[in-house]
Amino acid sequence: MTTMFNNNPLSSPHGGPRGDRVGFHDLNAGYPGRPVLRQLTASVPALAMTALVGPNGSGKSTLLGVLAGVITATSGRLHYAEGSPPAFVPQRGAVGDTLPLTARQTVEMGRWGERGPWRRPTRRDRAAVDSAMERLGVAGLGARQLGELSGGQRQRVLIAQGLAQQSDLLLLDEPTTGLDPEARERITTLLRDLVGDGTTVVQATHDLGAARAADACLLLSDGRLVADGPPAEVLTPQALSRIWQPT
Repeated sequence: MTTMFNNNPLSSPHGGPRGDRVGFHDLNAGYPGRPVLRQLTASVPALAMTALVGPNGSGKSTLLGVLAGVITATSGRLHYAEGSPPAFVPQRGAVGDTLPLTARQTVEMGRWGERGPWRRPTRRDRAAVDSAMERLGVAGLGARQLGELSGGQRQRVLIAQGLAQQSDLLLLDEPTTGLDPEARERITTLLRDLVGDGTTVVQATHDLGAARAADACLLLSDGRLVADGPPAEVLTPQALSRIWQPT
């Protein structure tokens, strides 16, 4: 699907470039009085892991929100190849620790788009939740309150929520931030396994280790695309020193 962002949004059945799961051209987005993304043109390869990298304020989360459909771009073109709607996993801080939710209830929220929040789960819903929790290794945490979990456990529960949506496009905002090295490595391995099983993964990250483990990388600074391509070519010392200026 191609969406054109202007005063009269249009859509057409044409997909993005062959081999790309998502593509965008001259993409602009932001908030009233505060533009964030500035004429971004790039693509997300299908069946691969793409890392969005850049300092705070570079536009990573905004771009992820546009791809997820929770932020509307102000102009530009956005192309989705054939596939299911994207599943979006926000930052851990976006889900409050004080909410009286168990781990299983949190994962079940991933089925709301399929059935709505107030209808009883169907057999298909329960199977999707069971499968996602088993896959992420959190089935034994189902009855635990979300706020009682460690950072790594909670992050795996949130990824299971995204996986329960049964999408072939998974978007994650800072999935390894604040985790210890072992938990970060476990999340990165899980995401690589998902790619191997046919899911396109896009993650916004500050973790250069996770970014270097990706297949493709978009390097952002001040809402603009600095470079894109394989991480070894994008995440060079010269490029990183330009966008992360010492304070």
